[in-house]
Amino acid sequence: MDPIFRTAIEADADLLLPLLREYYAYDGHAYDEPRARVALVNFLREPSFGHAWLIFDASVPNDAPPVGYVVLTFGYSLEYLGRDAFIDELYLRESHRGRGWGRKALEFVEQAARAVGVRAIHLEVTRTNTTAKEVYERAGYLDHDHYLMSKWIEKDFEKPTLKRH
Repeated sequence: MDPIFRTAIEADADLLLPLLREYYAYDGHAYDEPRARVALVNFLREPSFGHAWLIFDASVPNDAPPVGYVVLTFGYSLEYLGRDAFIDELYLRESHRGRGWGRKALEFVEQAARAVGVRAIHLEVTRTNTTAKEVYERAGYLDHDHYLMSKWIEKDFEKPTLKRH
C-alpha cells in the first residue's frame, strides 16, 4: 500500500510534535518541546516559509496517527538561479522504512516544489545515516563536496547539536 500525504495545518501540531521528538532522538538532535512547538506553529501559520505534510498509511483506519512527516522550506539562491528549497525534515517511523516510502516522499515533495517554481531542492543527512544517504543518492541528490556550516545567533539558546571538530 502507498503512503498518503496530507498538508499539515496549525491544528496538526499535536500530531507532529511526537514525530519531531522521535526524529530528533533518532538523528541525535536536541529536542525542547516548548521551543519546538513555537517554531512549528509559526511555520504552519506562514505559507511563505514552506510546506509540511503528514504521511499516513492507507492500509490502516482513517483515524490512525501519521507514520511520518516531511517539511519543505523555501529560500532563494543566485547560485541555483532562483527559488530553491530545503527538505528540512523527512521522518518515517521504523515500521514504515524499507518500503520505498522515503523515495515516494521525495517524489511527492519534488512534484509539489516544481508546482511553486522551485528550481533546486537541498537536504542534509547525518554522516552516520548511510541508509538515508543511499535513498537520497538513488533519487538523484548529489554530494557537492561542500560543508554545511551553521551558527546559532540566538544568544539564549543552548547549542548542544552543533559540534566543532
